[in-house]
Amino acid sequence: MSEIPHFKMFINGEWVNSSSNKKIETLNPENNEVWATVPEANETDVDHAVKSAQKAFDNSWSTLHPRERAKYLRLIAEQLRNNTEHLGKIETVDTGKLYRETKTQANYIAEYYDYFAGLADKVEGTVVPIDKPDMQVTTTRIPIGVVAAIIPWNSQMLLTAVKLAPALAMGNTVVIKASELAPVTLLEFAKLVEKTGIPKGVINVITGLGEPCGKALTTHDLVERIAFTGGPETAKHIVKNSSENLSQVSLELGGKSPVAVFDDADQENALNGITAGIFGASGQSCIAGSRLYLHEKIYDEFLNKLIDKAKKIKLGGPMEPDTQMGPLNSYKQLETIEKNIKATIDQGGKIKCGGERSSISNKGYYFPATIIECENHNLPTAENELFGPILSVMKFKTESEVIKLMNDNKYGLSSGVYTSNLARSMRVSKSIRAGIVFVNTYRLISPMAPFGGIKDSGYGKEAGIESIKDYTRIKTTWYNSSDKPMADPFTMG
Repeated sequence: MSEIPHFKMFINGEWVNSSSNKKIETLNPENNEVWATVPEANETDVDHAVKSAQKAFDNSWSTLHPRERAKYLRLIAEQLRNNTEHLGKIETVDTGKLYRETKTQANYIAEYYDYFAGLADKVEGTVVPIDKPDMQVTTTRIPIGVVAAIIPWNSQMLLTAVKLAPALAMGNTVVIKASELAPVTLLEFAKLVEKTGIPKGVINVITGLGEPCGKALTTHDLVERIAFTGGPETAKHIVKNSSENLSQVSLELGGKSPVAVFDDADQENALNGITAGIFGASGQSCIAGSRLYLHEKIYDEFLNKLIDKAKKIKLGGPMEPDTQMGPLNSYKQLETIEKNIKATIDQGGKIKCGGERSSISNKGYYFPATIIECENHNLPTAENELFGPILSVMKFKTESEVIKLMNDNKYGLSSGVYTSNLARSMRVSKSIRAGIVFVNTYRLISPMAPFGGIKDSGYGKEAGIESIKDYTRIKTTWYNSSDKPMADPFTMG
């Protein structure tokens, strides 16, 4: 048996183990076997990382000209493009995501660093038309300081880029906490960062558990901003933690995204979009379109076509070129899915395909594409985020009815509308309470398009031109332009 590789953390430009020498084992979802170990960071390690970031902020990075910072961002982009296959393989082994998707995504993520590099020297201040004589008032945007970026396992390169790139562009330094479920990808990314020659301490990557690592990071008095992507329950702890250091917080949380297909929709297009939205990445996406509402006129026809399509999805090893859907990331997800499916069936839900863990492997976390017919959307699979390839299907009659149904959920991240009626698409998309609406398409990203939700899906936007300002603070400066001294404030009359 070959030796299990060990990966170190990247702190202050050096590769280090935990001060306690404790390790975390990371499992390969394909076979449920330990394939690597990483350090289990504690409070001491977190303090070291944050103080290193603060030192880099004070001594070099915040005062570096934006164009110089942009050069490093472009170098990171270059490293990503040159190492797509390597990063893709690491992420596939670590997460179970398909290799053809991870290597493609690694290449595209380079665009985010180029995009924010281009914005680095474009953020301007203002001159305030102040109501005081002989006074000139200006505003400038200044960097915040140390940013804590907490990254989930499912889209590590993307969800790092939308935090790291704007933060660096604006002069901040960053401590990245990788997910304990799949931490190796970001440690490999740190090796590429090191190759750029970026000053020590500007980017730090640590690995550890929620306790003590996550808590120590989000309560540290030098952390000025927390950018978190993950589940609502963890988010509540982070918000509480931030009260100790009064840091700014942005939250990109879960979703239970609704999709409506009207009777005039292009069915082939809708079928492809829905399949990509819920079965792509094995449904392990926060924007997964997991609630499907079909107009009653096309309900039976469309559902049968969708079932046929789902049954043909090939489940298999994520490195295999013909695999269309790989394993889930963890046994916990598998258990959650099975529990919710059972409860749904007990309450009247009908399995149309899938519904039981796959027999292709007795080790990996494989679950087939599953479609469940639900009488209403209050059944467990239709109401709860499952983070798996589980689609709940329901029927609707009118436009107003489906809008009400789509909005009747605690989440508000993404949504989809399929119709050939332009006016209807505009009415419905406007009425849906979600941060993102896809019309006649689904599951797309771009560095230019803001991403984020409302309600229990969090607050704040990532990507897009406005998001770069979230990593700055406004400084107001008053200039006295008079040659005369100020009036004595204690002289009356």
